[in-house]
Amino acid sequence: MFNSVVAANRAAFAAFGVQHDNNEDEDVTEPPAERIEPNEDLPEWHVTISEDHPDHLGVGDRVEFTKTISDDDVRQFAAASGDTNPLHLDDEFAEQTRFRGRIAHGTLVGSLISAGLARLPGLTIYLSQDLEFHNPVRIGDRLTAECEIVEDLGDEQYRLTTRVKSDDEVVIDGEAVVLIDELPN
Repeated sequence: MFNSVVAANRAAFAAFGVQHDNNEDEDVTEPPAERIEPNEDLPEWHVTISEDHPDHLGVGDRVEFTKTISDDDVRQFAAASGDTNPLHLDDEFAEQTRFRGRIAHGTLVGSLISAGLARLPGLTIYLSQDLEFHNPVRIGDRLTAECEIVEDLGDEQYRLTTRVKSDDEVVIDGEAVVLIDELPN
């Protein structure tokens, strides 16, 4: 079972690869799964962290994680998760739906929140996450996950607002509770 979890996690990380922005100079010819290392950011991602106390997180600290959702992201996520809904994978089928085209998996989009939380100082462990899906995400949309600590619950636990936006449009709104341990030596 452990190997299955590791394989699923690797596939989910692979889904974080994005189409290369034409205005960047980095060569992104290898698939994301072949390029990513622990605690590494890929050149096409953008991360912003605002922390008032670098040695201790507190209310008001924020992190943002930005990336573009690519066709490869959607297909790799479908393979990793088993969610092969034609709304995500079949152009002709999706054209006939209320969305008038393919959209990304909601859970794939929500995983950008996890990517942001992974950049907080320390070892972030999810305790809960609530998500409300407001708008569809299309292949090629550039998204930003915004996470802000709104309450210190004690015992290194924090409540955060979580949101994913495409430009100024909210596509996911939610709340998370996390535990943040110190990193092992």
